[in-house]
Amino acid sequence: MTNAITVSSIARGPSVEAAWQDVDSSFERFCLTAGIGALEQMLCEDARRLAGPHHSRGARRVGHRWGATRGKIGFHGGKVAVHRPRVRGYDGHEVPLPAWQAAQAEDWLGRWAMNLMLINVSTRKLERAVRLPEGDLPVVSGDGTSKSAASRRFVALSAERMAEWMAADLSRLDLLVIQIDGLHIGHELVLVGALGIDGAGNKHPLGLVEGATENAAVVQALIDNLIDRGLDPKVCRLFIVDGAKALTKAIRATFGRHTPIQRCQVHKARNVIERLPKPLHAPVRKALRQAWELDDADKAERLLRNLARRLEPEARGVAASILEGLDEMLTVNRLGLPSQLRRALACTNGIENMMGTVRRVCRNVKRWRNADMALRWTAAGMMEAAKGFRRLKAHKQLPILKAALAGHQAKHATKPKLENDQKAA
Repeated sequence: MTNAITVSSIARGPSVEAAWQDVDSSFERFCLTAGIGALEQMLCEDARRLAGPHHSRGARRVGHRWGATRGKIGFHGGKVAVHRPRVRGYDGHEVPLPAWQAAQAEDWLGRWAMNLMLINVSTRKLERAVRLPEGDLPVVSGDGTSKSAASRRFVALSAERMAEWMAADLSRLDLLVIQIDGLHIGHELVLVGALGIDGAGNKHPLGLVEGATENAAVVQALIDNLIDRGLDPKVCRLFIVDGAKALTKAIRATFGRHTPIQRCQVHKARNVIERLPKPLHAPVRKALRQAWELDDADKAERLLRNLARRLEPEARGVAASILEGLDEMLTVNRLGLPSQLRRALACTNGIENMMGTVRRVCRNVKRWRNADMALRWTAAGMMEAAKGFRRLKAHKQLPILKAALAGHQAKHATKPKLENDQKAA
């Protein structure tokens, strides 16, 4: 009795030679047809390597042929059907073809869809975006270019990349500066993110957490996540914040009360100027800039106190605002940094630029369903912003910052010991 042989009833796909018949009418169709033909030849070669030629016998085979089928792979223009031979192992399980596994692992369609959504192409226009306007490749049902399919692929890819990013090891980064800022999503959700600058001036998105408000508990959750991933809390770093008290409270509770914190001078100047009459805008802005550019931090503090004293008769609240957080506004001055480095580290421009990219990426989202959705989109926007990051302008002066931070840490590490000795005496 002879064994039955499974014969495929599926017609073979186009060969590379057959693709030349389409080159005169459509170069796009030629490329697609030639690519499918080349892939099918690779699959046939894999099958021959695993099961040998048709009807062959040999000890080196790992299985035998088991007919053929049509599978679908995604590329940037949608899913296409490919003729695929099948090989069944001697244990009864199907043996995967290496070329087929590699083609599926690429997931060109998913990556293409995610890239288009990050540059603000809506899911409804994805089908139009992935095909040539005057092309003759037909749109077929199930090709993976519908709005729901694009959305599912974005959800899967963004969740996978966010999980990988949020679990990345931070111990290998020589971080000198950490910027923390919040972003309002909708009306009831706030996301707090962190951006780090290493000793070479490179910028790194570090982490992200969600909360109802930008309070100390949310910031503490972000800091705890960074520490769990390898951020050493014993190393002295410069923190740059926008002035929210919750940020300062959580930072000092974790890294110590002597941790250098720089409040954004751009935010402070904007808050002060907007509360003053227009005739006072120019002179007050000039006075603030003059104080912040001084090398002597004590002299800069005196100038700011004099400015507050002059404004007190006309704008008592503004004068109090200038004095509020005065020490933290001059942290980069007290560290003795050069003017160019002070200018680069006296504001939160780095993380503000990243959050601006997040807002652009999220522009097409009309309805936030939950916090997980907001986290995925924001993380995708932060990683998109990282592609355009440039080194800090004053990166050549960062060794000065590193030495200043080491000196600051050594100074305040010995101070409690001296105080205890005095009390004992």
